[in-house]
Amino acid sequence: MLVIRKIYTAYAFLMFCISFLLFFPLFLLCIWVPGWQKYGRKINQFWANLFFMLIFLPVKIEGKEHIKKGQPYIFVSNHFSYIDIAMMGFIPGDVIYIGKSSITKVPLFGYYFNNLHIAVKRESIKSRGEVLLRSKNAIENGSSIVIFPEGGICAVNPPIMSKFKDGAFSLAIDKQIPIIPVTLSFNHLILPDADRLLMNFIKAKIVIHSPLETDGMNTKDISQLKERCYTIIQNQLWEDNKKALKNLNIKTL
Repeated sequence: MLVIRKIYTAYAFLMFCISFLLFFPLFLLCIWVPGWQKYGRKINQFWANLFFMLIFLPVKIEGKEHIKKGQPYIFVSNHFSYIDIAMMGFIPGDVIYIGKSSITKVPLFGYYFNNLHIAVKRESIKSRGEVLLRSKNAIENGSSIVIFPEGGICAVNPPIMSKFKDGAFSLAIDKQIPIIPVTLSFNHLILPDADRLLMNFIKAKIVIHSPLETDGMNTKDISQLKERCYTIIQNQLWEDNKKALKNLNIKTL
């Protein structure tokens, strides 16, 4: 079984690299031509779909009907695995990801990410301020934002999430746009954050929940909004991971 997992992981990594290199010239074109960045992000979505097809990993998506064309959103999701960013590529519309600045150090991929999405140094106040400004500008231009509000892969015992940070909810309230919770149900089982990154062949699931409106909210409502999002995602994780939780001897709420 371990040998099969190693082979599958190596194959998935190879497919990721090959598919990225095939699309990289198109990404460069969209980066270099003014106003074409949104087309680069559209290619990004096609790449995500192709990648999961190439590794024969089925992805079940629920709730796409909650997303209205032309409406910018803040999407917030649990973050347990390195495969999360790729899987969020199934979110429709012009979507910009906010990720750690360490991504920009990866050759070629870092250049692509830094120019089509937003990288942040979480320990830098200046960087967080720049990210906030870029995010607001993106929303004003009609783009949506994807944020992992746990602040990284930091959950000790998935599928139990770490506490959410305020940034995504503050931004949604500031721009008075809906926030949509997204549950990535089984990514912590597909590619666990362990010493050895080995993939399992498990059917993936994405749940796009109903939008939470922020009209009329202010900074006093951040905690309440954050708690609502956390509860929605965590309850979905409980529901979808009952069997795994039972094996871990963890009781759901």
